[in-house]
Amino acid sequence: MDSSEQRRKRKRMGRSYLQAKQYLSLRRPLVLCFSFFIFLLFVSSGRFRPASFRPVLTASSTTLSLLSSTASNSILESFAAHSKHSKESPPSFRVQDRILFPDHVLLIVPNRFRQNDELECVYHKRFNGSYDDILEDKEKNQHLDFAVRPVLSTDSYDDFRSIVRCPLPPLNFSTAVDLRRRGSYDTTAATNGTASPWNKVVYEAVIDGDTAVVFVKGLNLRPHKNSDPTRLSCHFGLGNWDKDKEQSGFVLTTEAVTAAQEVVRCLLPRTIRNHPDKAHGIRVTIGYNTGHPRAPVHVTLPSVATIHNSKSHPVQSNPKKHELCVCTMLWNQAPAIKEWIMYHSWLGVERWFIYDNNSDDGIDDVVRELDSQDYNVSRQSWPWIKTQEAGFSHCALRAKDECNWVGFFDVDEFFYFPLAFHRGGGDYGVPGENSLRKLVSNFSNSATIAEIRTDCHSFGPSGLSSQPPQGVTIGYTCRLQSPERHKSIVRTELLDVTLLNVVHHFRLREGYRYLSVPEGIAVINHYKYQVWETFRAKFFRRVATYVVDWQEDQNQGSKDRAPGLGTEAVEPPNWRLRFCEVWDTGLKDFVLGYFADPVTRLLPWEKKSLTSAE
Repeated sequence: MDSSEQRRKRKRMGRSYLQAKQYLSLRRPLVLCFSFFIFLLFVSSGRFRPASFRPVLTASSTTLSLLSSTASNSILESFAAHSKHSKESPPSFRVQDRILFPDHVLLIVPNRFRQNDELECVYHKRFNGSYDDILEDKEKNQHLDFAVRPVLSTDSYDDFRSIVRCPLPPLNFSTAVDLRRRGSYDTTAATNGTASPWNKVVYEAVIDGDTAVVFVKGLNLRPHKNSDPTRLSCHFGLGNWDKDKEQSGFVLTTEAVTAAQEVVRCLLPRTIRNHPDKAHGIRVTIGYNTGHPRAPVHVTLPSVATIHNSKSHPVQSNPKKHELCVCTMLWNQAPAIKEWIMYHSWLGVERWFIYDNNSDDGIDDVVRELDSQDYNVSRQSWPWIKTQEAGFSHCALRAKDECNWVGFFDVDEFFYFPLAFHRGGGDYGVPGENSLRKLVSNFSNSATIAEIRTDCHSFGPSGLSSQPPQGVTIGYTCRLQSPERHKSIVRTELLDVTLLNVVHHFRLREGYRYLSVPEGIAVINHYKYQVWETFRAKFFRRVATYVVDWQEDQNQGSKDRAPGLGTEAVEPPNWRLRFCEVWDTGLKDFVLGYFADPVTRLLPWEKKSLTSAE
């Protein structure tokens, strides 16, 4: 009796389950259709899709978590939340990116280091297996083979990241270098990841209006010319999707509008355009098609570039623009920079942008000393080699909001005004003061002039065998007869949108032209061929992208090389007597006559500041 009653109950329950199942199966298509309709409305609303752009959403765990944030007003709020979550995690030396250079491995880390931090580079043995195999081996052997080397140097890179330079890995060790404090090691530290090659990577990006200006190596675009941007695409997202697709989050794709040399200008996605203040930390890369035209393969370059606003750098308290600023890129020029800055500040330069290309000679201390003396100098760490043209484009963007005119010339180049310097003294008894600023300000309201070019006279060693103790303006007095090349001062808001330059001058907007200054008014003393001890440093590496390094057996007749000099850093016979056709002591006589202390006869750049003396 009991068993028959139980059987009847089970039958009733079975019928109820079947009826419920049939009910749900009949209504499932309606639910799916309704959900798909809601999804179409959501996507077409424009919340994640900028007008005329083609967004690509990658379904990762990060993406799903961001999708669940329905209360967010824009994608950037999700980006900001993701970044905030990362910042709230315990501080560690997590290596964000690695770049392999010819002589070191560059690490980018989202940390600021303490002054007393003693850091070491950690190298892991190469493994042929998968990453899962490495983890399995690591669990079995907590003393995974690794090597340790002291870091070469550390530096702040931007407001959010620092850089560490590590020696190249030992033989049979991976370029996936990690970082630790001396004497400590977390055995769970990641050993995955790769180092991007320095010559095939997106390395910088800056917001400029409704666009992002992206700096990239590896596209092999034509030098000194515009290139076709339509074959390129721009991708914005979280993480580095080239390395870890599971951490990529959203990827928004837009089109490139200009391309020239190493600079690509991309349209900004609408969400970033509307909220540029929330765009910090979003990574950008460049894609292009390769392979056969009928079956192209789309490739995206590895990227370490996170976009920031060109206005995000600290701006001086004076809202009025400086009339004249100067930008330069240098390597190991600490001994020369004081003379160059002090002299040209007297000529009227008000603001200095120093792009430091991997110096290790204490230049940061010299810059701080000069800035403490109100010379208004800032140093930008610029670890990217062979990028002088791109660095000048970057500086033009950065200086645009602070300066009316920006000069681009090197620390061995000094303006000289023959007429002004030998005229009677002005209000302060010194002729020629502020001559350079007065020159450019005459054309600040010009409807046609956007660039001022000045010829350069190249000086030789002038019979010297050692560096002149009072500076280059005093020591080098013999030069070549005819000028070589020129340097330029530009109105940055009137540059061509491509920012194309060939170091010596920029391409200007249509309708504007340059003005060449007569040699009798102004000339640049270029102390190019200095004593061999100084000159031989040029053999290490040339900073310009399209100038062949002197170790390479190419273009030996070019003006970018020293005439008669080979490919090895061996002092030629009679070097100290070369490049001497005309004795020219004009600038030397002027500097000694007006700049030397009347009692000590010391020049301003020879004097020790109180802070350095301590």
